[in-house]
Amino acid sequence: MTRNRDIPALSAEAAAFARSLIIHEDKSVLGFNKPSGLASQGGGGVGQSLDDLLWAFARSNGKRPRLVHRLDLGTSGVIIAARTQPAAAFLSEAFAGRDAKKTYLALVKGTFSPTDEGVIDAPLVKVEEGGRPRMILARPGRKGAQAARTGWRVLAREGNFALLQLAPETGRMHQIRVHLMSLGCPILGDALYGEGQATGARVMLHAARLEVPHPDGGTLVLEAPPPEDFQIAAARCGLQSGLK
Repeated sequence: MTRNRDIPALSAEAAAFARSLIIHEDKSVLGFNKPSGLASQGGGGVGQSLDDLLWAFARSNGKRPRLVHRLDLGTSGVIIAARTQPAAAFLSEAFAGRDAKKTYLALVKGTFSPTDEGVIDAPLVKVEEGGRPRMILARPGRKGAQAARTGWRVLAREGNFALLQLAPETGRMHQIRVHLMSLGCPILGDALYGEGQATGARVMLHAARLEVPHPDGGTLVLEAPPPEDFQIAAARCGLQSGLK
């Protein structure tokens, strides 16, 4: 939480937009369906971010919600924020301890396993290329390498295209995108690890479901249907049946 700070001016339009993204609200947690193109956090030349929009939910004393995890700029879907410091600490520990179960949908192109499901277990390491950070598969013993595991399942296939359901067991930067590239089937629209706009207007990755322990007890389960652009892209690839 941000304490005892002046609340930055947020236009009525921006506040209304922030509230339009809400899919869950209680005294401890806010859940949002983040659109593609909205950054989770600011910095690096980013304009307005979801983090900025959280000022729409600030208290009169300047305390406001805090994001406890992030989604890439191009990724759409479920993301949550904590409304109190105890909730933020609890949820951050849940994500760090891998108690949060995340489910993504991705549209991919390429040649991959004829089987319908599997697990990618491939450590990753961050590198700088042209001043831009990215992740690569790490050789055995590589300094700075981090364990990374992603479960995958094919929901639909059509030629060289497929709709995949993904369950990352770890939360490394760009993990799903790099792992799918390593399988030979990068995500449509991924300019960093795939063919970019030759295959899609944006990274066709959607955070469809999040299951996480709730700070006040029990389990919080949030879902967000794929946005229209994702559904249209799936239909163009002949994969719409997998979204049903």
